[in-house]
Amino acid sequence: MNTYLVPTTAAYCYEPYDYIYLVYADTPHEAYIKARNKLKGEYIPQELLSYESYPFQLYKPDDTATFPFHSSKKYDILTKALKNTRGAEYMEVIDLYRYMYWGDYNAQIQTLADKALDEKWSFENRSDNGILKNYLENTFLQLQKEDKIIETDTYCLFNTGLFTDHYIPIYAYGEINKNYKENPAVQKWYCKGFKDEYELASLDIDVDFPERADYFKDTTLLVFDWHCKIHVNYGHILNDLNTLKRLPDFIKNSERPLESLKGYIDTAIQRVTANYKLAVPHYYQDKIQLMIPLCFSKDNTPDVALVLDKRNGNHYQARTCLTMEMAYMDARLIAKPESNWLIADNILQTD
Repeated sequence: MNTYLVPTTAAYCYEPYDYIYLVYADTPHEAYIKARNKLKGEYIPQELLSYESYPFQLYKPDDTATFPFHSSKKYDILTKALKNTRGAEYMEVIDLYRYMYWGDYNAQIQTLADKALDEKWSFENRSDNGILKNYLENTFLQLQKEDKIIETDTYCLFNTGLFTDHYIPIYAYGEINKNYKENPAVQKWYCKGFKDEYELASLDIDVDFPERADYFKDTTLLVFDWHCKIHVNYGHILNDLNTLKRLPDFIKNSERPLESLKGYIDTAIQRVTANYKLAVPHYYQDKIQLMIPLCFSKDNTPDVALVLDKRNGNHYQARTCLTMEMAYMDARLIAKPESNWLIADNILQTD
């Protein structure tokens, strides 16, 4: 029995899904059905192929067994839940900001961008290193799950997964926060920058350096298998408000949206069947999926990415579309996308 974190929204809102409901179930689909039945229309659960989950029955603190809680309380709720779940005390959910004091965070991120291999870390209309921030923050969460963060009495260390221009791994390095003993409410660690192994050795740090995050075990999931049939859930794409709003207006306003959308998706499937390299892997909610471009204009510029989820090793299910911004962010967790349709320079970030 697992514990699933099912996104929900108040019935009068429909979006965004900014509340979370804890559900015990064996599968994501069962979790969705249970959430829908228990919430009885007061909240609407979001139906997804997978949810953030824990492989045991997580203790439900306060009134979370009855009511969803706002996502802003996620850290506090899960910390309390994990500490009160037998066998899960070792797990801790904490984001990068709570873990380490960064000082000028933007300056620290720019230092990392300058130190790493040259790469586009902002979308076309921004200069905020938003791609790099998203990458580092989610990589840190993954490293916690894999227990790959080194902590001693005096310093902490984790592998950013990035490399210098000489292909030397870059690590985030922090020292104990001098204010922590007097005030445990502050971050335990103080960021001292991003270092390579030589620089760390100069600080007398000589350890088995931590490995980078590992997002996949089965490499076959990274490549599109044209032998597998693709089943498209048109109903969900057109009826789910979060997905529908990502589609162009001429489809949303069409009197026959199904016929309009189906033609573009059929073309996208034909294209990836002819050239499997069009499919780009991405990481979302603890699993690898593939994305293919949907182009609604004559110049074949991609507008959204159709997500393909491989099931039972013999077919794909497609039930949602991502904006280009979302697609790039998710793909970059695994590696820098090299496809000619998913390029940061061509993507405009939305607010």
